[in-house]
Amino acid sequence: MPFPLRWPAVLALAPLAAAAQSQTPDAALPVITVSVNKQAESLDAVPASVSVFDGTALESAGVRGLDALSAQVPGFGFQAFGQSGVQPPVMRGLTANFVSFSSSTLLLVDGVPTLMAQGFEHNLQGVDRVEVLRGPQSTLYGRNAEAGVVSITTRQPGEAPYASASAEAGNQGQRAGSFELGRALVPGQWYLGLSGEWRAQDGFIREQGTGERVDSRERASARLALRWTPTAETEATLRYAQQRWDDGAAQWGSISAPRATVNSGTSSWNRSRGQTLSLDVSHRFASGLKLRSITARNVFDDRVLQDTDFQPADLLHVGRDYRLATTSQELRLEGESQALGGARWLAGLYLDRDDHDLRYEQRLPAALMRPTAALQGSTAALFTHWTIPLAERWTLAAGGRIERNRVKLAPMGAAAHSDDWTRFSPKLSLQYQWSPQAQVYASLSEGYRAGGFNVFSPAMGHAPYGPETVRAWEIGAKGRLAGQRLRYAASLYTQQVRDMQVQQMGLPGVVYITNAARARSTGADFELDYVLGSGWQLQAALGLNRTRFGAFRDGAAVYDGHRNPFVPDLNLHVALRYDAPRGWWAQAAVQGTGKAYLDAANSYRRPGYGLLHLSAGYAEGPWEIAAYLRNAADRRHDAVGYLNGQVVVYSPPREFGLRLTWRM
Repeated sequence: MPFPLRWPAVLALAPLAAAAQSQTPDAALPVITVSVNKQAESLDAVPASVSVFDGTALESAGVRGLDALSAQVPGFGFQAFGQSGVQPPVMRGLTANFVSFSSSTLLLVDGVPTLMAQGFEHNLQGVDRVEVLRGPQSTLYGRNAEAGVVSITTRQPGEAPYASASAEAGNQGQRAGSFELGRALVPGQWYLGLSGEWRAQDGFIREQGTGERVDSRERASARLALRWTPTAETEATLRYAQQRWDDGAAQWGSISAPRATVNSGTSSWNRSRGQTLSLDVSHRFASGLKLRSITARNVFDDRVLQDTDFQPADLLHVGRDYRLATTSQELRLEGESQALGGARWLAGLYLDRDDHDLRYEQRLPAALMRPTAALQGSTAALFTHWTIPLAERWTLAAGGRIERNRVKLAPMGAAAHSDDWTRFSPKLSLQYQWSPQAQVYASLSEGYRAGGFNVFSPAMGHAPYGPETVRAWEIGAKGRLAGQRLRYAASLYTQQVRDMQVQQMGLPGVVYITNAARARSTGADFELDYVLGSGWQLQAALGLNRTRFGAFRDGAAVYDGHRNPFVPDLNLHVALRYDAPRGWWAQAAVQGTGKAYLDAANSYRRPGYGLLHLSAGYAEGPWEIAAYLRNAADRRHDAVGYLNGQVVVYSPPREFGLRLTWRM
C-alpha cells in the first residue's frame, strides 16, 4: 500500500467540515449554498466534486492556512517547498512549478484571482466559507483552473455587529494574536469590516557553528471591507488586503548533513509581501437580471535570498526580487430563461494584464549572475454557462469559454520573445436527481494552461514551452441519508493530458519547464460527513490518483511510465469530534499521504507518511480556551533530493499550544 496505516498518525488540528462541525450535536446537516459555478445553488445539486468548509469552524479548530486545509480535501495538496508565501498546488495529478509564473489550480479570494504559486496562501482568518472545486474549470475560470479552483469568501459586514479576538502561545516560541470586527457605520447603507493577525515562531534548523535557529517564521496580515448598499438592489464593496512574511531561511538543508542542521556562510531570509485592492459591484434589475463587476489589482513582491550548498563559504545561493502584478476585470450577467423551462444562465467577459519585473540572483562557484527580465501577459475571454431542466429529474449543464492569451518576455541585454494562444474550453454535464436528497451525474470538461518561456535559462535561448491541455471525464454520486445527518459524495474520473508542462532541475537554482508528450491521470474521490448522535461527529475524505507519463523524452532521457513529480497516489483524512452538553469538546484526526517523487526521473522522493493531530477545548459564554497537539508522534516526512538531489526539505516537528478566544 502507498500509505501504511499502521504508522503512528499525525494529531492534526483537523476540523470537521463545515456541514458537520458548525451544527449542534445530533442536528441534521443543513442545506449548504455554494457559488462554485458563479451562481448560488445547493451543494447537493452541483454536478461536480466540491468540498465546503465553514470559516467559523475552521477558526475554532485552528486551521490557519491552505496547507492545513488541503489535508482534508481528496486529491488536493501542495508541493514540498519549505518557503513561506510560495505554495505550488497539486490537484488530481496536475501541478505547476513557480518558475512558470502560472498555476494549474486557481485561487480566488472574493472573486480576485491569484494566478501563480507566488501568493497562493491565505491564513483563513475572517473567512465565511471555503469552496474547493476539483476537476477542470477552465470554462468559467480560465487557463489557471485546469485542475480546479479554491474559492475563499470572506465575511461580509452587515447590520448585525460581530467581533472576536484571539491570543495563542505554544512550543518553539509560538505566539500569535488576531482580531476581527464588523459593524454598521450608517445603518441600511454603510458597513465596515476589519480583521488582522500576527503570528511568529522560532525555527527548528540550527546553525552548526553557533547553535542559532536559522528558520524563524513571522507573518502578519490585515484586511478591510467597506460595503455600501444605496438600494436593496445595488451594493458595492471595496476591499483591501495585505500579507507579509519576515522569515529566516527556508526549511532546507544538505542531504549529507545531520538532520535539521546547516553550516551556512550565506544569511538566508524571506521578506515577501502581498497586496490586493478590489471593487465588487452588483445590481439586480427589475427584470430579474443580475449584473456583477469585479475589478482588482493583485501585487506580490517575492523577495528571497537562500543558500543552496550549506557550506561556510558562499559558493552557491539563489535570490529573487520579483514584483508580480496582475490587473483583472470580470463582468458577468446572469438570469433565467422561461422559454427553456426556467433555465439559469450566465455570460461574462474577463480581461487581465500581467506586468512582472523579475530580478534573479544566482551564485555559482565561478560567477555571480544577476539576470533581469520583464514578463508581460494579457488575457481576453468570453464565457457562458447554462443549467437547463430537461425533465422532472433530469438537468443538463453546458458552457464554453473562448480565451486568448499573450505572453512577452524581454530579458535585459537580449532579444525579446513573444507568443499567443487561443483556446475554446467546453464543459457538459448530465444530472439525474433520483430523490430529493440524492443525485448521480456524468460530466465532460476540458482544461487549459497557457505556454510560456523559460525566463532565466539564457543558455537554452529562453526556450519556449507550449500550452498544456486536459480532457476529463467524471461520474459521481452525492446525497444525504440517515434523517439528513449523513452527507456523502463519491466520484470517479480520468484525465488525458497533452503536452504536459513538467519541471526539470539541473544545478541548484537552475529550473526549467519542458513539455511531456502526454500523460494520463485517473482516480477517485470520496467524502463523508456524519452527525453520529449523542454529540459525536465524523468526517472522512479519501483521494486516490494515478498520474503517469505516457510518452516523455527530454534529450537522451526517457521517462515513459514515470510518475508526475510532486503527485502522491493517495491522501486520506479522518476526523472524529465529540461535543459535550456542558461546553467542552475534543477532536482527533488522522492525516495520511502517499509518497511523491521530486523529479521526472523519479530518483528522489518524499516518503508516504501518517500524522495524528489532537485538540480539545471548553467554551463558556463568549470565551473559549483550546489546547492542540499537531504531529503528536513527531513523525518525519522530509523531501530528500529536492533540486536534483542537492537539498532536503525538512518537515516541521511536533507542535503544541494553547489558544484563548473571545467572540461577541
